[in-house]
Amino acid sequence: MTSRCIIGLDYGTESARGVLIDAETGAQIDSCMYRYRHGVMAQALPGGAALPRGWALQNAQDYTEAATEILTTLGNGREVASIGLGFTASTPMPATADGTPLSQRHPDAPHAYVKLWKHGAAQSYADAINATGGAFLDNFGGKLSGEWLLAKAAQMEAEAPDLWAETDRFIEAGDWLVWQLTGQETRSLAFAAFKAQFDGGYPQGLVPGLQDRLSDPARVGSSGGGLCAAWRQRTGIKGAAIVAVAVIDSHVVLPAIHAVSGGSFVGALGTSAAYLFLSKDFRPLPKGIEGAARDASVRDLWCYEAGQACFGDILAWFVRCFPRGATPAESFEAYGAAAAAMQPGESHLLAVDWWSGNRVPLADSNLSGMLLGMTLQTTAVGIYRALMESLCFGAKFVLDLFEADGFTVDRVVMTSGLAANNPALIQIMADVMERPIEVPQIAHATAVGAAIHGAVAAQIVAGFDAGAAQYGAARVTVFQPDPARAPSYRALYDQYRAVCADAPLRQALKALGHIPRPVGAGLESVD
Repeated sequence: MTSRCIIGLDYGTESARGVLIDAETGAQIDSCMYRYRHGVMAQALPGGAALPRGWALQNAQDYTEAATEILTTLGNGREVASIGLGFTASTPMPATADGTPLSQRHPDAPHAYVKLWKHGAAQSYADAINATGGAFLDNFGGKLSGEWLLAKAAQMEAEAPDLWAETDRFIEAGDWLVWQLTGQETRSLAFAAFKAQFDGGYPQGLVPGLQDRLSDPARVGSSGGGLCAAWRQRTGIKGAAIVAVAVIDSHVVLPAIHAVSGGSFVGALGTSAAYLFLSKDFRPLPKGIEGAARDASVRDLWCYEAGQACFGDILAWFVRCFPRGATPAESFEAYGAAAAAMQPGESHLLAVDWWSGNRVPLADSNLSGMLLGMTLQTTAVGIYRALMESLCFGAKFVLDLFEADGFTVDRVVMTSGLAANNPALIQIMADVMERPIEVPQIAHATAVGAAIHGAVAAQIVAGFDAGAAQYGAARVTVFQPDPARAPSYRALYDQYRAVCADAPLRQALKALGHIPRPVGAGLESVD
């Protein structure tokens, strides 16, 4: 048994994963995955109470259950030097002063639960804040997203004032989990800066009482404290077990893929997609990009953030609704192989990737996606291919916004689940972008990135550069663009941009989500 280990935890939308690493050699020793018992609650609460359209909640109990299972499996009886944590965001929750989730007190109250990042019902509150404006929006393109903490706090205060009065802490779930593990509240600048617009302080006067329910954050790579006695007893972990402050999951991966210097454009491709551009020096936010902050992703670097609200979710939706195999895995394999054999433009279809709204450049979670060009010759595989292409067009749109504003992109790196498991998609992306795309070859990249954050917090390594060298990816696969496909993709991409820019069409896509349903016969009104 190795003498000293580090652990990285990756909390995603549907499950959590952990990796155990030899602190001296950097070798991965073991890994563990735990699927949340309650999953994403979009239709009803655990007790059966129905949820309105656009809601997406989680149960905080799932997070501690996952931590118990993973930390016990990986750490029981071992000398653990550090624990790092990546968490999907923005995923805030109300809690009491001692950290008790409000959902434990009020299991039938929707606002008592964690609001997952994809919870879209707070968009109108974001719109109201945006209409008022303020300097705090300068680094966020002048607008908040309904996915972020401020909008979700505003929704709770307005719609559930009694529950808001019981809330002592409104806290990102990643920060809350660090609190549980250490016994002390230590918030992360990653969540505070990108999801709550912290810049030396939180915005004032937006939500009554919110300031009293927040606390100042620590920059990434900071210690949140050692694993507390109760969790040591629960998991059997020995050693210092310093717990780093939590980091947004798409950001925490950066040191694992050697993206710790300026000029790197990184895509974390999972359920949704996040795109990060790192820069040593500050430049004004490019038009349409979500936000920028320093020391909130990698120390001493500015990180510019953008993303697609729906990425892998689109493909998962399609194979679930139109299966092509006995299992989802078989359907993915069948569709992927058939779609990869098609040529650009062969389907005569164009899709717009707004299945969960749009982050860039519109920051509007009420938008919906679309599929154009269908005829009686349209096939299921053709639709799947168009959906894959739409994801790549959305990614190129983000890259174009940076380059149009004078940012120099030295390298494009893609990571996380779809980058590792869907080479056909990455090849389409390289062809669409007309540039090489690097895919680092490393198992459990996000969890490894979290482990590096823990190692930095525990001072096992001198910084993120050293952590990347010690524990990061040793190999990389490069996808080269095919010049022969460029003309077809340019034509498709031009149509994609034109459709996205059509204001009346966008208004129609929003309106479709607010058509009232008849009351009665088991149906409820949306409003």
